[in-house]
Amino acid sequence: MSTRSEAPHGLLVLNKPGGITSHDLVARTRRALGTRKVGHAGTLDPMATGLMLLGVGDATRLLTFFVGADKTYEATVRFGLGTSTEDAEGETTAIAQDGTVEAINTERILGAARELTGEIEQVPSAVSAIKVDGRRAHERVRAGEDVQLKARPVTIHGIELLETRAAEATLTSGKRLQVLDADIRVDCSSGTYVRALARDLGNLLGVPAHLTALNRTRIGDLTLADARILPSREEIDAGAPAPELMPPAAAIQQQFASVVVDSAQAKALRFGQRIPAPDGYAEYREPIAVIDEKGSLIGVVEIIAGKTKTVMNMPEQQDTKGQATK
Repeated sequence: MSTRSEAPHGLLVLNKPGGITSHDLVARTRRALGTRKVGHAGTLDPMATGLMLLGVGDATRLLTFFVGADKTYEATVRFGLGTSTEDAEGETTAIAQDGTVEAINTERILGAARELTGEIEQVPSAVSAIKVDGRRAHERVRAGEDVQLKARPVTIHGIELLETRAAEATLTSGKRLQVLDADIRVDCSSGTYVRALARDLGNLLGVPAHLTALNRTRIGDLTLADARILPSREEIDAGAPAPELMPPAAAIQQQFASVVVDSAQAKALRFGQRIPAPDGYAEYREPIAVIDEKGSLIGVVEIIAGKTKTVMNMPEQQDTKGQATK
């Protein structure tokens, strides 16, 4: 059994602004909370906005349970232009032929979306953090290499078309080009690249396409309604308070069913011992969050042969300020 020193611990649910990297957000959080022990459950591109989950202190142990959660994005796809990064930050690499954008309508977009719904094999964007022979793909692309990534299985639960509108893009040459912007909502599995989805929608419609906006609105059961705004570095240095952390027990209950155990069972679990499955859970096949009578998270268990098997154990103290819960 282990205990911990006084320090912040919990899950921080943030609404990331555009124009900063995920690393910037982590660094700012470390500064605001005065701790180096901060991790995240999945990055967002600099241009993207929306939900980011940060684990602070011992709650970094919880992040593994959120990384694989399904997600929802709202995005804008621009049909008519392709870019080197498949988003608005790249250079134009392809232009639609005359008349092809004007031929796109709602029915055709919905048809293409249906073809990309379900379990699919998606080729990730080359400008990504995926490692190729030990080096990230985006680094190889920027070094001038031709990077060809292998398709990966992902699940697109649904693509909803929210709105379409005609627009005009101005190229670096000054030429103006007719394009079509489509706002979509995507429910998908972890590992899905929405930039690649925009590219593939364009391919099915016979035009180049890229992403001009991306907002992550859901991770598992967490939504933007749960999110907080992190103060700027200047505000932090001026003494602005950091957003409140979600205690570990409350955080993990966003993902798993939970049970409360008595003090004897809690002690046994903290020492790594197996105990009989809680009432009603003998045949349960999903992870279970185990909480003590004071509301502190003991850990996550699985049920095997009618007994618990520890998947993850937390140190004993569980409040966000590091106060003892004994």
